[in-house]
Formats: sequence, C-alpha cells, structure tokens
Amino acid sequence: MQRFTDQRDEDTADELWVVEHDPVFTLGQAGKPEHVLAPGDIPVVKVDRGGQVTYHGPGQIVVYPLLRLPRLGIGVRDYVCRIEQAIIDTLAEWNIGAERQDGAPGVYVGGAKVAALGIRVRRGCTFHGLAFNVAMDLEPFRRINPCGYQGLQVTTMVDLGGPSGMAAVKPVLLDNLARQFGLHLQPSSTQPDLSA
Repeated sequence: MQRFTDQRDEDTADELWVVEHDPVFTLGQAGKPEHVLAPGDIPVVKVDRGGQVTYHGPGQIVVYPLLRLPRLGIGVRDYVCRIEQAIIDTLAEWNIGAERQDGAPGVYVGGAKVAALGIRVRRGCTFHGLAFNVAMDLEPFRRINPCGYQGLQVTTMVDLGGPSGMAAVKPVLLDNLARQFGLHLQPSSTQPDLSA
C-alpha cells in the first residue's frame, strides 16, 4: 500500500484491495501498547494507520481503498462517512439495522462494533481501510481493548442473522463501496505483492 501510494500519480487508477488476514493484532500510529492485554500466540504489528489496536483474522473482510480524494472531490470526513455508509447498506441487504457512533469511527449494531476503520491519507491518497466482521472467532477481541475502548462489544454479521459465507457478502460490499465513490469495478489480472 505504501509503495503503491508513493509511486502513483494523478493518472494512476484507483484500486480496492480485498484480503482476509491470518490472525494478527495491528496497533495504529497513536496506538498504546497497554490496550494489548494478552496477545498470546497472535503477533502484534505496528502499522502506519490511524486508530488504536484491532484484530484481523479469518472470517473478516478487509478492504484497502487506494483512492485519490481530490479526483473524487471529497475530503477525509466525507471519505470516512462513505465507507461507513457502504457497510451500513451492505448490512441492510440482510435486514440488519446498523449505525455510526459520534466520535468512534466504524459501524455498530445495538452498540456492538461490526466493522472498524483505520485509515491513512498521504498527498490526498488513501490507504489502509476497513475490517468487516462477517463470520469470525471473536475470542481474540477479548485479548485487547478494541479500538482503545475497554469493554467495547464486538459482533459479527453471522451472529446478527446474516450469511456465514464471505462469498455472499464480498460482492455486495464492493458494489456498495463502488456506488459510494462512483467507481466502476474491474477485476485485477494481477495480485498485489503484500510481502513489503
């Protein structure tokens, strides 16, 4: 993401990278190590996004929007709201009512967080992104203060009555993201090199 962002120019096409991570805790730039309570065998990786600590693992869709905000004619606050709205609209496809919470980026259902956001913007270009809990083991979230909030409840789409399969959710989420940002999605013929 960093290399793509650093090398892109005004004509570089925007991209959405969609991944599912092996178990890992990520600690944002302002992240406080004391929010990592008992990582056990799950690695903790410092990353250059905003936010505190979160967990990524199987059963969670992670999307990295690599967009040029000036080309889209939007600012950072609008960017965050549009990502949240795409997730809210995706949950609505399965009749799950979700909402934002003031001062706490992400998407919530009944006060429990179902999707987290951790972004970075450099020279008007976005990287990092969103983590959407579809059907995952939530136990690792008990090993941290999610997003820096002690006792924050976390949930998954399947526990809210949604589908258990990632394949059902991914295209709906990507379509909603494309609609929010006016993107025309085309599958990539190459896979990004995630080793760096």
